[in-house]
Amino acid sequence: MQISCFDDLLLAASQQPQGQRLLLVFASAELPEEATPAQRADFAQGHGGALVPAMCVDQTPDEIGNFERLVQEANQFGTAWQVVFVSTLSGQGSEPPSSKTAEPVLQRMVEAIKLGTLANMIAFDTTGQAIDLV
Repeated sequence: MQISCFDDLLLAASQQPQGQRLLLVFASAELPEEATPAQRADFAQGHGGALVPAMCVDQTPDEIGNFERLVQEANQFGTAWQVVFVSTLSGQGSEPPSSKTAEPVLQRMVEAIKLGTLANMIAFDTTGQAIDLV
């Protein structure tokens, strides 16, 4: 299955034989202090900058429901974000892994994003469309 939007990912995760927990890291775009005037101009137009993890959560596909509900929940925290990075963690049988099991993996995702190492994650924009950051 090709995943072109967040809801495609939810569907694929719910169809897996093992229970799934989705690991989500919301990132905001920031402009480094040493940015050039050209970079500042691009950033003012909504382009460029560095993606910085702003908040993270782990939930099962059922807990998320759909992208619209996820956005509503995320917006309650008042933190602006431009990209959500998602990975999955499989459980045993039909049971998803616990949040306790997911926590160290989620923290490794946060560190990987800080380093710009985005392998094993899918990025989605604020409309839920998959995006390529390479």
